[in-house]
Amino acid sequence: MKTHSGRVAIVTGASKGIGRTLAVGLAERGADLVLLDLDDCAQTRAEVQALGAKAVNVICNVASEPDWLKARGVVNDTFGRADILVNNAGIYPFAPLEELTPETFRRVLSVNLEGPFLGARTFVPLMKKAGWGRIVNISSNSIGTNLGGLSHYMASKMGVIGFTRGLANELGEHGITVNAVAPAITRTPGTSVMPEEVTAAVWNQQAIRRFAEPQDIVGPILFLTSADAEFVTGQTMVVDGGMWKL
Repeated sequence: MKTHSGRVAIVTGASKGIGRTLAVGLAERGADLVLLDLDDCAQTRAEVQALGAKAVNVICNVASEPDWLKARGVVNDTFGRADILVNNAGIYPFAPLEELTPETFRRVLSVNLEGPFLGARTFVPLMKKAGWGRIVNISSNSIGTNLGGLSHYMASKMGVIGFTRGLANELGEHGITVNAVAPAITRTPGTSVMPEEVTAAVWNQQAIRRFAEPQDIVGPILFLTSADAEFVTGQTMVVDGGMWKL
């Protein structure tokens, strides 16, 4: 189903994990891709192009405004439009309070919260010009759990939800929706190093007791970035196998 045909989608953290799987899913549905990451996205780009989609890769630190402006220049030169922005890039270093340095705290907020702000600030003008846009920010279900050593991460991801809601209020009149997705621990290269006792404790709280796979998270994002979600904005979709019980 070419639900995203003719759209240009920007995905951060696109070299692996959820970002890579999402880029391929968007290409399968007809979108062209702008792949942003600190690492080269050659493999993701090849997979996307094999599906017949156009793809460009920009080395980008999402906490750097100059890098975002560089990405906008590439988007303007290559496509002249930006329809979808998925702020997926994030970091999650474990650190209890006594070991959490101010530098680490600021770095986590800079990447996880300031990154989505800079991305929106960079590409919303193009969406306003078109009168249509979709922004999805990746939060986390960790804010509804009792996991330790993640206070800085939880603060950043709760901030993402507040930012999402506020931006949705601001952009609705321009035909732009803004939503968040809060995944469970998902099987990615980053989570492969998590202590076994942590993953076991999480799974024991889920109704579906397994790692989320990237595709489990991508499905809801594809919906939120499609025309089918025209009246859905300011929401946080929790995708965690039934762990977060509101």
